[in-house]
Amino acid sequence: MAPSRIPHLALPLTLVALLLVSGCQTAPVQEMSDARQAISVAREAGAAQHAAADFTAAVDYLQSAERHLNEQQYGNARRDALQAKLKALDALQRAETSTDVKP
Repeated sequence: MAPSRIPHLALPLTLVALLLVSGCQTAPVQEMSDARQAISVAREAGAAQHAAADFTAAVDYLQSAERHLNEQQYGNARRDALQAKLKALDALQRAETSTDVKP
């Protein structure tokens, strides 16, 4: 029995379909929630005072993510939300380290 052959147009059409599907992005709901939660925890730990630069950067990234989200630029919103979370976690760690040190 001869192997079946894919029609010569099937492969290019499949590739185009895959590109279209991969280009559709959804809103980064989880990433935004994670960033907000990390900032909240960092704030409660005193990061605004003990790690001001990282904390401010986290808040700035979150604000940027919210702007991108409102403009439906989901890739940029996701990227900035992830950066906000990372900066908030850095601020949290610095705040905890700072408050652990006793004079």
